[in-house]
Amino acid sequence: MLKILRQIDEQATVGSVLMWLGETTDELVPDESNSSPAVVTDAGKGRPTAKAQAMLKELGLSAEQIPSVGERLTVADIETWLTKHSNLTPMPSPKGISEMERTPTVRGEYQDLSPEEHGMSTTVLWHRDQAAHAYLEMEYDPTPWEDYARGYAQQNKLMLSPLIPLMAYRLVELAKATPRVNAAIVNGRRYQYGPVNLGFTVQAGQTLYLIVIEAAQDMDAARFIQRMGELQRHAMAHKVRPAELSGTTLAFSSMARWNVSRHIPILPPQTGMIVAHAAPRGTGRAVLGASYDHRLLSGFDVVEALHNLTQPPE
Repeated sequence: MLKILRQIDEQATVGSVLMWLGETTDELVPDESNSSPAVVTDAGKGRPTAKAQAMLKELGLSAEQIPSVGERLTVADIETWLTKHSNLTPMPSPKGISEMERTPTVRGEYQDLSPEEHGMSTTVLWHRDQAAHAYLEMEYDPTPWEDYARGYAQQNKLMLSPLIPLMAYRLVELAKATPRVNAAIVNGRRYQYGPVNLGFTVQAGQTLYLIVIEAAQDMDAARFIQRMGELQRHAMAHKVRPAELSGTTLAFSSMARWNVSRHIPILPPQTGMIVAHAAPRGTGRAVLGASYDHRLLSGFDVVEALHNLTQPPE
């Protein structure tokens, strides 16, 4: 190993040099500053990378149309070609994939999405292209819940109000009693989940996470609140592990922290429902809503779930 050119967690360009290997440690490492500039090959001469091949398929393009920089045709090569051919007519795209967008006429540049931004984009596209999404809401009196959370905090000597975690845990209990809300439509069939993996939205600075409390059906309220707190701390420190962000089967979102009195959340991929909690209005009433996949759940199913959720447990 003569030299490593990239750092841990650094995003490297496809085709770039990661490291230099040699027969002995005495070999000289090529000077990158004196290396020859990349040469654009003829169209069709660069074999596509896996991501480039997927992008070509999505756009209905052929590798033979696009010149490459270096030996492989990359996503960057395709984006460069698209920029120069922004006036072309969009090609027909496969079912479920949007037609190619024209490059804006206003001057700008392409930038890669961060992993978190890419995840959010993937979620929104699933909501748009797969689910028959619907939304409904109902008003309720939040006082019983506030009293219940206050009593729970006093009994368990909690410094912060457990209102939101307790409502989310109530949703888990409802999913245990009514399994149909803890399912998804996959390839035209109901996919009934075994565990209840509750996804919960956390806004950490500019990043929106959907943390996942796995096997919530096996927890009591105290363990659920503890686990939610752990994951929220991971998210706020931007130290969430990939396993803590995947596998959502049912979801809960709240914007009461910002005094939002109504919001319509996006369904996480392959879920049937996400509950939307909001802050009380000036009238003292509050709104509890839900986005749901109408292929799986009827309005009656969701109304019943929300009605039960507006009341704290006995």
